[in-house]
Amino acid sequence: METALFEQLDQLYDEMVDIRRHLHQYPELSFQEEYTPSYIAEFHEHLGHQVRRNVGNRGVTAVLEGGQPGPVIALRADFDALPIQEENTHSFRSKVDGAMHACGHDGHTATLLGLAKAINYLKHKWKGSVVFIHQHAEEYAPGGAIDMIKDGCLDGVDVIFGTHLWASVPYGTVQYKYGPMMASVDRFHIDIIGQGGHGAMPHLTKDAIVIGSQLVMNLQQLVSRRVDPVESAVVSVGSFEAANAFNVIADQARIQGTVRTFSEDVRSLIEAELEQLTHTTCQGANASADFHYYRGYPAVVNHDEETRFLAECAKQVPDVSVVEEMKPQMSGEDFAYYLQHVKGAFFFTGAKHPEWKTAYPHHHPKFDIDERAMLTAAKVIGKAAIDYGK
Repeated sequence: METALFEQLDQLYDEMVDIRRHLHQYPELSFQEEYTPSYIAEFHEHLGHQVRRNVGNRGVTAVLEGGQPGPVIALRADFDALPIQEENTHSFRSKVDGAMHACGHDGHTATLLGLAKAINYLKHKWKGSVVFIHQHAEEYAPGGAIDMIKDGCLDGVDVIFGTHLWASVPYGTVQYKYGPMMASVDRFHIDIIGQGGHGAMPHLTKDAIVIGSQLVMNLQQLVSRRVDPVESAVVSVGSFEAANAFNVIADQARIQGTVRTFSEDVRSLIEAELEQLTHTTCQGANASADFHYYRGYPAVVNHDEETRFLAECAKQVPDVSVVEEMKPQMSGEDFAYYLQHVKGAFFFTGAKHPEWKTAYPHHHPKFDIDERAMLTAAKVIGKAAIDYGK
């Protein structure tokens, strides 16, 4: 059946490209998706699958029942876009101002739809059933995964697999990771409350800019002096705002940033230490602060047995030339929530074209993928779906 599936996918490749390019022209931002989920639902309905719309708000699930008993396997793809103005010049560039598929979710969707159609041709021989999870709002916390799970998208599921087309990894490469693969994604904002005044009379003020600058420097010690050196963590300040006239000392300043960790213990430690350091720094200057910490997605933690199985499947796909264990990434993914509920694995499929001198990163206005990676991803996931439970 593996050979038959691969042959079907090869025949469907041009359709997958057409789907990807069509969706690329009509991107929809997180929690604003309307056309895309409708397009997906109609595609599955045409194949005769059991379709649920508005799962967890805007998600779609479709179930294919095989002709023989077997496991229930979930396969997931996301479909939201980003608030980025596209700078590519190809014929299928975004037609929506200020929105772009700059992370490959159009490719993820086309991959899963093509795979769904290929499996549908073989459903009478298929062992078990497949749940196709098309998720909205991956890009913006709290994300779509958690609400889709609450709405039952994983009910009865034995295992889940998913992939991300990764533009910095060469085409033909599959990367996997045992255990923590992608980091938790948290953010914070701190409002420093001082006392403003005339720039010529600093002794009568509590300068929020000076206090904030001291805090930014103090934050650099959190990882180096509070976290065990064998653990990984990132604390980055991305925004410092304190707009005033040139001769006015600021009474307030806002600092915003992100925290990335793999361990829940380290995550909690940094949250507590960051808050304490904020207040002690401000107290030292007789100022105060409002501290806000928002937990985003948890870390993506793969299950060892399913990861080993997935890597072996990838090695048997002719389109794959390299299968390697990767270093963990500090970027995040709400696929993490699925792995907290059922066993499974998430992996990267290389999507850098060999002729590209520059592979623009994800979330860049010139981001693009080698579309052949969609076929590679479909075959690896399809192989895993066929072999799981044998």
